Amino acid sequence: MISLMTSGGVALWVAVLSTPVLIRWLIKNNIGQQIREDGPQVHIAKAGTPTTGGIGIVAAVVIGYLTAHAIPGVQFSRSGALIMLAIVGAASVGFADDWIKVRHRRSLGLNKRAKFGAQIGLGLLFSLLAVYWAHASTTLSFTRYDSVGLHMGTALWVVWATVIIAAAANAVNLTDGLDGLAAGSSTFCFACLAIIGYWQYRHFTIYRVPDALDLALASVALAGACLGFLWWNAAPAKIFMGDTGSLSIGSGLAALCLLMNLDLLLVVIGGLFVIETLSVVIQVVSFRVFHRRVFLMAPLHHHFELMGWPETTVIVRFWILAGLFAALGLGIF
Repeated sequence: MISLMTSGGVALWVAVLSTPVLIRWLIKNNIGQQIREDGPQVHIAKAGTPTTGGIGIVAAVVIGYLTAHAIPGVQFSRSGALIMLAIVGAASVGFADDWIKVRHRRSLGLNKRAKFGAQIGLGLLFSLLAVYWAHASTTLSFTRYDSVGLHMGTALWVVWATVIIAAAANAVNLTDGLDGLAAGSSTFCFACLAIIGYWQYRHFTIYRVPDALDLALASVALAGACLGFLWWNAAPAKIFMGDTGSLSIGSGLAALCLLMNLDLLLVVIGGLFVIETLSVVIQVVSFRVFHRRVFLMAPLHHHFELMGWPETTVIVRFWILAGLFAALGLGIF
């Protein structure tokens, strides 16, 4: 329990205290957000806000996670190392995307093929290491390894896990459109996973997750880092996480669920991200097939903005939804 509090507490304070330093550095180097021309017009005022704040989130996660292992008896695990790999790897892809946006002064970064290809490559690397190095279970799972009972085999599980990593990363990326929305929503998800991980550790004979404590430490470090970053990212945001943050958060969320045998429960825990993604899918399909838009704008949070809801109202109500989904996932578990 002390290690969990250390991991989360250190990550939180590193994020809170280091983010202002990062903000000043970003302003000094003129690294600001580029706003979509087809987005809500009220967002134009946000142009130039420091971005790539995900650097601070990732740094806080890694420092919090490592610090917790200074406590006697807390050991590093291959699963924990894989989570850090997924987070740092996804952050690298996101940073490349953010850097191109800033350098070329446009709202589009990496082209779709390059970005998706990099995500698939990261997902494959994670999945192969999870199977052959960390010895992850290749059984399709809901709340534990035998809750579904479908043995997927190595090849199919690697494909499945790769898709989950890429899908979750993009889902959080789509949700990151309002001040603090992704950071606040993610905090609920990681807090939920931290509780689940500790429970799995205490009841190993039931859940059979050998590195559950280390996964719980990674989860609570992510929760603390997101919460600490939210202090500066809450409306009106002083800094944006950019793709550097959203891709790393999404990949970390997926990686944790895969290694904790919560493959299908991820859809419930991250329910808000699923809804946001579905809104984009529905909008695109409807427009291409029927030449009609279902929503005023996708993702869904922009739809409510254009309906006249104040931005803070949309954010808080979506936070409530995210919290309810996380609570529902914990209850089902």
